[in-house]
Amino acid sequence: MITPLPRDASSQDKRRHYQETLKIIQHLIAEERDWITILSTVCCELHQRFDYFHWTGFYRVVEPALMKAGPYQGGHGCLTIPFHRGVCGAAATTHETQLVEDVNTFTDHIACSSTTQSEIVVPVLNKENAVIAVLDVDSDLPAAFDQTDKEQLEYLATMLKEKAPLL
Repeated sequence: MITPLPRDASSQDKRRHYQETLKIIQHLIAEERDWITILSTVCCELHQRFDYFHWTGFYRVVEPALMKAGPYQGGHGCLTIPFHRGVCGAAATTHETQLVEDVNTFTDHIACSSTTQSEIVVPVLNKENAVIAVLDVDSDLPAAFDQTDKEQLEYLATMLKEKAPLL
């Protein structure tokens, strides 16, 4: 049985929990080549292992400057997000992680869920450094994400880069 990490865990415990989680993910996807299966596995592991992750998923680039939802865990997400909208669009456009402590203060935030209070979005690049997806994690708690989440989820994105398809 997986014991999810609580939000109030120490920084050291959080880092250790991420390292364990990333090792598990790396093992699970080591021989996998199907991109959707890889993303599904990542979503499942992250969502189950962190109790403050209330929506965990990917928005995949399906056309120039357009993303579609999936795979994900949690309630329904927005189905389509253009690069010029919201936190996910900002991450895709800038190629930089967006860590938002209060989504209500983010200009042009897309409210896919009325309960979301904070969000972190990490761009996923392929070997050509093109954005092919973003990893979006939402929390119903304000300021749920910190520098440790950012560093560890960015490390996960570099792991995925090796497996990412070319556009």
